[in-house]
Amino acid sequence: MNIRKFLYLFLFVFFAGPGQNDSLVFGENFTINIRQEPVRENQILYNGKVWRNLFTNVKGDQFLFSKEYLPGNVTVNGKIFKNLNINYDIYNDEIITPKNNGAIVQLNKEMVDSFTLNYQLKNYRFKNTDEDSLSGIKGFVNVLYEGKSALYVKYRKEIDLLAVDDKYDLFFQTHKIYLVRKGLVYQINGKNDLLKILQEDKSQIKAFMKKNGLKVSKKEPESFVPVIRYYDSLRQ
Repeated sequence: MNIRKFLYLFLFVFFAGPGQNDSLVFGENFTINIRQEPVRENQILYNGKVWRNLFTNVKGDQFLFSKEYLPGNVTVNGKIFKNLNINYDIYNDEIITPKNNGAIVQLNKEMVDSFTLNYQLKNYRFKNTDEDSLSGIKGFVNVLYEGKSALYVKYRKEIDLLAVDDKYDLFFQTHKIYLVRKGLVYQINGKNDLLKILQEDKSQIKAFMKKNGLKVSKKEPESFVPVIRYYDSLRQ
């Protein structure tokens, strides 16, 4: 291969990057296969900024479930990008993903409609909420149930200053559970909150929970799902 061909190949690969199968032909006996990213799609997905970890001196990490990348899908402006490696930073409420060139990108949250995370063989679905549509809730929420009513969990990490030996700050995780009913948003912490909100069907719901041995707890947000689903069935 002469110098001109080598430089052409180098520049093409450098600017194209890995992606869809493609090939370059240099004469009759020399062909090289490369992978070229679909540039337009990548511009949509990676329309964010380079991410850097600003909390290396804080014990723990800012991510949900694991500091390791988790498999998932991201929907950006209605387009689904599948089989990505994702981390959900719940301290800043941002999603990050690595690019093929080694950079880590914080996705443009304003463009992200929803995403999924697969953790310990379970799929978690998150959607981007809008304070105008769900008063009191902003950012990404874990969708536990959506029917006539809806049930969401908002995860958050905060920093406890000098929590370790009076020397190191520490991440700790919290969450809030929200019930959306008749266009209104309620925060629920337990059975009493739930029954107060669903007052008109309180007796039926209590009977349903007793019959099925159901207990609800903030520690287990999914424990509310069967009750909300039953409540919705009463509205049919």
